[in-house]
Amino acid sequence: MKFQKFLERYFLAKFCLAAMFTVALTSVLVQAQVRQNKKNAAKKPNIVFIMSDDHSYQAISAYGGMLSKLAPTPNIDKIANGGIIYKKAFVENSLCTPSRACLMTGLYSHQNGQRQLAEGIDSSKVFFSELLQQAGYQTAIVGKWHMSTSPKGFNYYHILDDQGKYYNPTFKGPETGYKFVQEQGYATDLITEHALDFLEKRDKGKPFCLMIHHKAPHRNWMPPGKYLDLYNDVNFPVPETFFDDYQSRCDAAKTQKMSISNDMELVQDLKVEELKDQLVSPYDKLSYTFLMSELGRLTPEQRAAWDKHYKLRNQQFINAKLTGKALALWKYQEFLKDYLRCIKSVDDGVGAILKYLKDNNLENNTMVVYTSDQGFYIGEHNWFDKRFMYEESFRTPLLIRYPGAIKPGTQSDALVQNIDYAPTFLSLAGIKKPEQMSGTSLEPTFKGPKPAGWRSDLYYHYYDYPAFHMVRKHDGIRTERYKLIHFYGKGGMRGATTKYQTTPGYREYTVLKLLNNVGYVTNDADIDCNELYDLKNDPQELHNLFGKPGYEKLTADLQKRLDGYRKNLKVPTDEF
Repeated sequence: MKFQKFLERYFLAKFCLAAMFTVALTSVLVQAQVRQNKKNAAKKPNIVFIMSDDHSYQAISAYGGMLSKLAPTPNIDKIANGGIIYKKAFVENSLCTPSRACLMTGLYSHQNGQRQLAEGIDSSKVFFSELLQQAGYQTAIVGKWHMSTSPKGFNYYHILDDQGKYYNPTFKGPETGYKFVQEQGYATDLITEHALDFLEKRDKGKPFCLMIHHKAPHRNWMPPGKYLDLYNDVNFPVPETFFDDYQSRCDAAKTQKMSISNDMELVQDLKVEELKDQLVSPYDKLSYTFLMSELGRLTPEQRAAWDKHYKLRNQQFINAKLTGKALALWKYQEFLKDYLRCIKSVDDGVGAILKYLKDNNLENNTMVVYTSDQGFYIGEHNWFDKRFMYEESFRTPLLIRYPGAIKPGTQSDALVQNIDYAPTFLSLAGIKKPEQMSGTSLEPTFKGPKPAGWRSDLYYHYYDYPAFHMVRKHDGIRTERYKLIHFYGKGGMRGATTKYQTTPGYREYTVLKLLNNVGYVTNDADIDCNELYDLKNDPQELHNLFGKPGYEKLTADLQKRLDGYRKNLKVPTDEF
């Protein structure tokens, strides 16, 4: 018995020593990796990532669209002219919060949990900011955060409350004791000021990653006082597809609630307060309260400037008694002017950041990125907002200036996606990308020509239905030339299938219940419908080729690719 106890104690001691050695060795290896990451970071570039909200590539003059001469963006263009402009940059899910989750994690929506607008983000997933911070970077974010988890991996943050307000918004950060406190001023200007404040007060001996997230030009497009009269005398060209009849498309294009003619609201969106007594439906009355909550924040001086611009315009509109196409075109012109006025303030902010970098000798070793959280319709197909996999919302602007690696005037046609941003930042900092990250570093594309072996297609998935704008759930695949889209799911309130939509206490549930109670949610039919487009011959996506004779082989190939993404990414397909 004594010998047996001796052996038990001997092997127990041996096991404990081995375990202690393993823990010690692991700790040494981890610390060594952290030290190596810090050493690598000291040689790597600073990162300034500027992201606006709903800024379409069509509204950036560097892309050369129909607005480029009438509403130029000279400061944003400096990034494109001094670096690379991406002609085929896309998102994975064209919606604010899911896009931000893709940015931070380098993962698809179903992988990071953020499939819909409010809840869902899996906060246990690694944010690239955490890895940069561990590697010795100073990390900061100012402006719109808009995720249900607190910012993590940041040495400093100063963020808006939820979506944020345009005038006199509330922010929280270390200066406020991490409680939301109202500040006086215009959101875009304040965000820029806080970004500059971080740059000025940072530790000058360390590299930094600064994320500047603007609220503008998100709905309901409230311009700063100094630009309220900008574009007053401009008559903007109307998109060729403005009166699209969606003839060849699935029902999803017809049952949406994002048309300028039918769904853009005269009171909330166009600010015609004088019509408030004519509001009949519960939803219209609810929308009016949204506008009043915004305008109630204005100071007397701000309100005076606001009224000086809108009251005369509104009275002229009411006297004109517009109907039909004339009314739709008036709504388009006035919406677009407010939208572009908001962008003008963003462009000013970009200019201030670029000037700071130049004045402080930071240009050469700082990568500046400008993008949007997704694309946006500015009248194409008679739409505003985003969500669909059609090009205007699926595609996003992406401009990068990095003198150390990118020659001025470079252009890229490589298929890139917002899940690629996190791996890019990590790679530039000398940090190995975590294996679970789905995105790919953009570094190989910095030379311009598409790199050998680069991806030949992209996967997209939109989940947020029933919800604002009532865009049906769909996924799809885009190659260099073709696009296959699959719309699916039950219609109306039957389409509410996630726990966030069906369980009291969640924000998704509360908002959906409110929308249903005021009659916003329509009883759409169930849908299982496909669309196929040849983007070379039909860039405006007007002619659905799915099921047409002669496209069987192409359709089969695209479907095989799409099924491959669903299988390899383990996409939930319960409703397909």
